[in-house]
Amino acid sequence: MTAIAHPLQCFFDPTSVAIIGASSDPDKLGGRPIRFLREAGYKGKIFPINPRYDTIQGLKAYPTLNDVPDAIDHAVIIVPATGAYDALQACIEKGIRHVQILSSGFAEEGPAGQAHQDALVSLAAKHGVRLLGPNCLGIVSTSNRFYATFSTALEALSPQPGGVSFATQSGAFGSCAYAQAIQRNLGISRIVATGNEADVDVAQCIDFLASDPATQVICAAIEGCRDGAMLRQALLKAASADKPVILMKVGTSSRGQLAAATHTGAVAGNDRIFDAVIRECGAYRASTIEQMLDIAYLCTHLPLPANPRAGILTVSGGIGVLMTDDAERHGIDIPSIPPALQNRIHGLVPFAIGDNPLDTTAQISAVKQGIPGLAEMLLQDTDWSTLCIYLAQIPCDERRFPDMLESLGKLRRDHPDKLVVLVGPHSEKMRAEIETRHLVIFADPGRAMAALGGLAALVERRRHLVHHQARETCAPIVAVPVAGTQLDEAQAKHILAQYGLPMLRETLCTTAEQAVQTANAIGFPVVAKIVSPDILHKTEMGGVLLDLPDDQAVRNAYATLQQRAAGVPGNLRISGVLISPMSKGGTETILGVHVDPWFGPMVMFGLGGVSVELFKDVAFASAPLTTERALALIQSVQSHKLLNGWRGKPALDIPILANALVALSRLADDWRDVLSGVDINPFILRQDGAVCLDALITLRSAIR
Repeated sequence: MTAIAHPLQCFFDPTSVAIIGASSDPDKLGGRPIRFLREAGYKGKIFPINPRYDTIQGLKAYPTLNDVPDAIDHAVIIVPATGAYDALQACIEKGIRHVQILSSGFAEEGPAGQAHQDALVSLAAKHGVRLLGPNCLGIVSTSNRFYATFSTALEALSPQPGGVSFATQSGAFGSCAYAQAIQRNLGISRIVATGNEADVDVAQCIDFLASDPATQVICAAIEGCRDGAMLRQALLKAASADKPVILMKVGTSSRGQLAAATHTGAVAGNDRIFDAVIRECGAYRASTIEQMLDIAYLCTHLPLPANPRAGILTVSGGIGVLMTDDAERHGIDIPSIPPALQNRIHGLVPFAIGDNPLDTTAQISAVKQGIPGLAEMLLQDTDWSTLCIYLAQIPCDERRFPDMLESLGKLRRDHPDKLVVLVGPHSEKMRAEIETRHLVIFADPGRAMAALGGLAALVERRRHLVHHQARETCAPIVAVPVAGTQLDEAQAKHILAQYGLPMLRETLCTTAEQAVQTANAIGFPVVAKIVSPDILHKTEMGGVLLDLPDDQAVRNAYATLQQRAAGVPGNLRISGVLISPMSKGGTETILGVHVDPWFGPMVMFGLGGVSVELFKDVAFASAPLTTERALALIQSVQSHKLLNGWRGKPALDIPILANALVALSRLADDWRDVLSGVDINPFILRQDGAVCLDALITLRSAIR
């Protein structure tokens, strides 16, 4: 059965292309794609479209697309924005279904440009045409030499075929990234810059690259995410295909923080949510272009590590310690050398110092095949996936180093499942020799460890991919309310209790005498709180009174709260006063839900009090959660050790906390179409049990 081509395949592998707005000047924007295609050796047909010329750059030119006698797979439009609509209409009439619009002057220039862009999108969608751009840099595909771009990066740099593909929204970012990759001799498969993303976006390009046999590793950069579900799907597809995705987010967005009524919404931010989704989908977010390319470099030359354990063999004690420090920071485990192996090592090199890192000292030069011999022992007799070898200036010595390199190359052949990473200054000639032996080298030990840490994280994340199944058809535990409904604290707690979150015994009172009777039934001391759907944060207006010891204190509190509420501007709706037991002891945590405009409901956990207000030590995970994922969410906050029994203190009830997070995630999933956010702050966790002291549920407005 013939495989169905990916919907974007023809953007990258056309057999013919028309350049609309072609120029006879090879240096002009309309001339560069033709020049680059011809210089690269593209074997397909090129049809320049320009009514003013009979030939363009040695090719027959055509006044219009209809004058071309052949069928055309792909068109590149590079005319002024005002002419783009007519050019697209001509493509539709010719039967072209894949169109790049390199021209600028659209949404990036304001409302008028947005209107032009919307017209293009509407026309293309009506006729089933896929658009790349507008305002994009174009496509480079090395395997078939299809260079449909005007990027000046190709003026002096020629990419070599290889396994690294780039998908970026920003053309400038893409140019910078792949220019550096070319300078580093990283082999490149595909390059695409999506520009304004009127139709095709980076997520769809990742989806294509995940199925592209020529792509081994994907480097991507986005500014925004129009379709969170598509990005999730694409990243999971790449992870399932064993294709690492290294992402950079080159812009931040406040969309997820607009009118944030909850603490959860206020601390979420688009970046935190983005990071959580990237982790769940098995990708890695690099902090710099250099780090992104370093990880890609490892991916294209070495196998993926089976575990995060590494050894460090060094001719310098100081560098070994530095690399060990960096390894810990980047999540690389540096285990001890087994005692029996240590004895063998010292039999070969008596002056070796330390455990792991193992310092050979400069005396190793006196031992024939000393470094390769030690490396063989460490690779053979440990389960470490990686061995880093710091060689100082040895790789710069083109007389002495080749003999050692032959032995190191044999190590790599004898241990094909292990990563051998060389570190030290080197010449470009030696780097090329090293890479032909399927080894890698870094001049900077810190960069080596950062790249290895990123690679290890990619592998670990693949073991815990979050595949969202089709939503359950069973009815919500609590019926989904109408959008725009406003809930007060008592209503929010009643809903959360039905989902299984632990609550105090408390009563909403509408008279002072009812409050006194309730307090006596509960037992003193008690807490009194004003309840209103219009007061989101009661403490800010003095709406919470603690430790009330007797009847008179409760009466006074009721009157005080009513008086304070009356002094708040606006026509507030007062539901009453909530009387609850005075809860003491336990550790404050915060549970919440933030509904992200891109990725939907995300469950938040963190320690309460100062940790959340000052340090924002919180973590997020996509709803719904399993118990396993809830436990992982708890462990992912930096201060989670405080829950497990810190410095002699008893451990707290982690299972009930995990159950509460799972229950909260079920509410988030049930109400995802109307929910804005949930705040449970504080959620008091004790050695045995937990209780929700305050809760806020906000729903989306009825008009969106």
